[in-house]
Amino acid sequence: MKFLERLVDKMEPNFEKGGKYEKWFPLFDGFATFLFTPKHTTKKGVHIRDAVDLKRTMNTVIQALIPCLLFGIWNTGFQHYSALGLLEEFGFLDQVLFGAIKVLPIVIVSYAVGLGVEFGFCIAKGHPIEEGFLVSGMLIPLIVPADTPLWMVAVATVFAVVFVKEVFGGTGMNILNPALTARAFLYFAYPKQLSGDKAWVNTELPDGYAQTETGKVLNELGQAVGQFDATAGATQLSRFNASIGIYKEQGIDAGMAALDGAHSLLDSFLGLIPGSIGETSVIAILIGAGLLLHTGVASWKIMASGIFGAVFMTIIFNTAGMNPYMTVGPLEHLTAGGFMFGIVFMATDPVSAAQTEVGKVIYGFSIGLMTIMIRVFNPAYPEGIMLAILFMNVMSPLIDHYVVQGNIKDRLQRAKLHSSTH
Repeated sequence: MKFLERLVDKMEPNFEKGGKYEKWFPLFDGFATFLFTPKHTTKKGVHIRDAVDLKRTMNTVIQALIPCLLFGIWNTGFQHYSALGLLEEFGFLDQVLFGAIKVLPIVIVSYAVGLGVEFGFCIAKGHPIEEGFLVSGMLIPLIVPADTPLWMVAVATVFAVVFVKEVFGGTGMNILNPALTARAFLYFAYPKQLSGDKAWVNTELPDGYAQTETGKVLNELGQAVGQFDATAGATQLSRFNASIGIYKEQGIDAGMAALDGAHSLLDSFLGLIPGSIGETSVIAILIGAGLLLHTGVASWKIMASGIFGAVFMTIIFNTAGMNPYMTVGPLEHLTAGGFMFGIVFMATDPVSAAQTEVGKVIYGFSIGLMTIMIRVFNPAYPEGIMLAILFMNVMSPLIDHYVVQGNIKDRLQRAKLHSSTH
């Protein structure tokens, strides 16, 4: 590391003002400050030198996302071979290899395109590299299906960087969460490719294998070694919707039974279900949440109030019980779909979330509340967490405004009361 630091110091004059590569300083500065603690400090006023800058904060979030990424890589392969009934033929290492081949290119494209666009803007404007995309570049791959075409990932990433960040002034100025906006762009721009069972689980047969009309999977010797599961590609919530329709045809009004028919609660908690790459395993998400809370990077108030809001709304619906969707329990809602991933990693975005302490509670509670309402009242869009967070991103400045104004009003009243007693 000392050698690398000396090398960076030796190269630095060439990129500084008046140097040979002056216009490329933003690119050099971005890599240099990523590797080592920045040497520059505030020019005026009292300041404290601290190694925990924005890049280190972003790195902490990336570390918290690693369990979700690793589990998502394995689960992609597991769901693939499970759908084909070939789990006995292809073991753990085969599943990880298949998942890596599918997932890692998405991560590479996300970072390459996103950072490329950011570098271009920084060089054109002549300002230092902004660190915000370090996290967005990892979040975008984790919230899309593993079979998302790479060109779609690239287009969505460009849209998020340009129209969500740079148009508003770059990192720290965006109103919406860039990664979620990229996911929303894909959902509304390419609904055909991002919906249906084929989007979530890859069911292409391995080389040398064939499938009969009855769904049997044959190996190279023509022996039946697996059975294709036509329903394996559906996510938990989409299978829940399908199960509801089947129960209605049978004259059974049982929402919980339909949900159990989709996937068990244990499967949902462990993450052994189809879904976006990083959102399925609650265990992996909680590991990341623990790191974020331990380091103080994310707000526990947003997480806790979001979960409480979802449970509160679920209990109200359970009490009403007017349709099958209202009978789904709190634990099922919390572990189904991308709720936990959204409330831990997306809702806590320090830029687009509420900034005041009271505002964080209102903000998180509203996200949990709205997620369950969307799931219940809009079965055509069973997830809910994405739209809830994006809507509250827009509302967070208004929440903070009224919280601040309320504090000002309270202080004025206390000041008047204090002056009147003296």
